[in-house]
Amino acid sequence: MKMWDTGRDKKEKAILVAVDIEGENSWKIEDSVRELRELTLSSGAGVIKDIACHRVKPTASFFIGKGKAEEISNLAQELEADTVIFSEDLSSTQQRNLEEIITAKTIDRTQLILDIFAQRARSMEGKIQVELAQLEYLLPRLTGKGIFLSRLGGGIGTRGPGEKKLEVDRRRIKTRISRLKKELNTLSRRRWSLRRHRKEGAFATVAIVGYTNAGKSTLINRLTGAHQDVRHTLFSTLDSVARKFTLPHKQKVLFSDTVGFLHRLPHHLIEAFKATLEEVKEADILLHVLDASSACVYEQNEAVHEVLRELEADRKPMLVALNKIDLIKDDFSIKRYLKDFKNSVPISALKGTNVELLLEQLSVRLDDLMAEAELVIPQDKMHLVDLVYREGQVFKSEYRGDKVYLQVRLPHRIKAMLENLLQKK
Repeated sequence: MKMWDTGRDKKEKAILVAVDIEGENSWKIEDSVRELRELTLSSGAGVIKDIACHRVKPTASFFIGKGKAEEISNLAQELEADTVIFSEDLSSTQQRNLEEIITAKTIDRTQLILDIFAQRARSMEGKIQVELAQLEYLLPRLTGKGIFLSRLGGGIGTRGPGEKKLEVDRRRIKTRISRLKKELNTLSRRRWSLRRHRKEGAFATVAIVGYTNAGKSTLINRLTGAHQDVRHTLFSTLDSVARKFTLPHKQKVLFSDTVGFLHRLPHHLIEAFKATLEEVKEADILLHVLDASSACVYEQNEAVHEVLRELEADRKPMLVALNKIDLIKDDFSIKRYLKDFKNSVPISALKGTNVELLLEQLSVRLDDLMAEAELVIPQDKMHLVDLVYREGQVFKSEYRGDKVYLQVRLPHRIKAMLENLLQKK
């Protein structure tokens, strides 16, 4: 157990309980504790103590042993803790039993993450997605006695659905979930329409992905002059941003920022944010921002790939930005990462180090997505000639009667679009 100095007054004081179940977690227990602490601080609470528990398997009644629960109860009373936060998901029975012993608000990791998302959401779509995830998480935890109905908004600071919905029952929650899903479907169709418009506008799309707090917002600010909120907290920004940019090889791209990924990102959140995360699935190339200064760089890399696999986007072309090299003191670590992470470039988004090299490599990777073509454009479609010159490289051009013959190199998408338009009479 370790005592933490929070450094400033907080509204709520929390005890963290990190549980290591044998064979179930690839992360070291100290890394799980560190991340749980960062999540708690990001939520606005203070950490007054953390406890590590090792178990062969969880118990049905308390997840941890009853003796350990009583020990936590004594600590909570002694330290006047407001909240006890577990690193693993708890069932409604386990949560209720633990609260009866500990006599303090008890929440699990998923509920903590949902609460942070609720605090960070700014756009209408973001708020809908978070509320949907919260309600789907809480619905199976409602009991006949109404004990867990009072848990609505029972996270740090009672954000999200909150106290105003304490009176809702199971039927009304299901109705609300149905309504939220319809609203998200409407927003999803709008996103699809925007993506189609972008494709017709001949922009290649680059989705910036990465672990939360890896530096995605800092990088997109550096590249495009966007004004994304940048704070040293987990999930500091949720609402995606898209910015146009021209790469060194004259390719026009659209950088799309995405919500930060996380180790064991709650399934409810992935499902609720799928409309937003479609940007990843539809992108031409992924720019993976990896925090090279983190002690968990390999684990965070795998966590990002886990989410990409769930989104069926793990086979997309990818360039890795090994960010925060300004915080790395030895060159050996950087050389090792360059070897271990394929198609990677060491950068500092904050300092601007090697950002030009990153853009050059991104241009080269997009060049690989281009194809050569021979086009014959009739007189009534001469506007397409301008498109070809604007978006591709023209090797040969000559008039043949009332038509223009072109030998060109174009992005695959533009080539397919032109071929489709030229086939139409």
